[in-house]
Amino acid sequence: MDRAGEGHLRCFRGSRYTPGMKRNLSAHLRRFAALALLPLLAAPPLFGWGEAGHRMINRLAAEGLPADMPAFLKTPEAINEIEYLGPEPDRWRSLAEPELNAAQATDHFIDLEYADILGTLPRRRYEYIAALTAAEITHPDKAAVLQPEKVGFQPYITSEVWERLKAAMRAYRDLSAKHADTKPLEAAILFYAGWLGHYVGDGSQPLHVSINYNGWALKDNPNGFTTEHTIHAKFETTFVAANIKPADVQSLISAAKPVSDEWDAYMSYLRHSQSLVEQLYQLDKQKGFDGAGTPEGKQFTAERLAAGASMLRDLIYSAWIESARPVPQWHEPSSAPMAAPAKSGSGF
Repeated sequence: MDRAGEGHLRCFRGSRYTPGMKRNLSAHLRRFAALALLPLLAAPPLFGWGEAGHRMINRLAAEGLPADMPAFLKTPEAINEIEYLGPEPDRWRSLAEPELNAAQATDHFIDLEYADILGTLPRRRYEYIAALTAAEITHPDKAAVLQPEKVGFQPYITSEVWERLKAAMRAYRDLSAKHADTKPLEAAILFYAGWLGHYVGDGSQPLHVSINYNGWALKDNPNGFTTEHTIHAKFETTFVAANIKPADVQSLISAAKPVSDEWDAYMSYLRHSQSLVEQLYQLDKQKGFDGAGTPEGKQFTAERLAAGASMLRDLIYSAWIESARPVPQWHEPSSAPMAAPAKSGSGF
């Protein structure tokens, strides 16, 4: 899902606080205010890759799953289900469900230019939130843009859904070994695989990983890239729906390659997407996505969709492989008594 039309985008970034709010509220209160106001201020959203792109990514990934995966995943019904679920998180963006909309909207993007202020990103969502909150204090000049809901959570939701998929596949293995009914777990696996596909698809779109998400936002713009807030939807929705077919993408999908470290592989994938932001803007400047576009614009778009399908297929395959590994043993926390606090000379 993208960050959508201009009014939505700007309030999405929390830019509509009053001066009084900025002066008087702490960073934490501003964050809560932004989240509370989001469903009230947001305009109807646009959708990342659109219905066509997300369905295409999911279907091509499902069709390319290796032969050594469970047979139920290879059936036409399973492939159709995974395809259908590609746009599913965008179906949760209706203002008829404002709490759901507000809670998950920031899962669809990450502004790596701001996130990278932290250095190596923590792998866990709440450690990331804590690190960004600390960075607001150490970088007061950037506090307004370092609020977590403005930086985004894209790799975190992806990792969390991937782990759900892996857990369901582990349970499927257990039931299969017992010759028990696996139908409920098969349904869960298909849902998680399709749900995962949405975020992986978003991650292949360069505008989902940059502050230049809908018009060049940096003050320095020596190449004269567009600052109009139209490029996002034009590229990922209008152009794809009108010009890109599965056959354009199929031949660009890489050979299956399971990943050994899901987080590292996915972060490398996002960073590669980010490296293509300027190329996308250059193609846009050359009318690459206007109407029927140019051959270069079409090739670029097909390559991005193929990257999404390739990564999704590899992550599903890796979840299956990793689900066979033994679960680490749980160890109870140490019951050793805590040392008494040292006395201070403060009188307290």
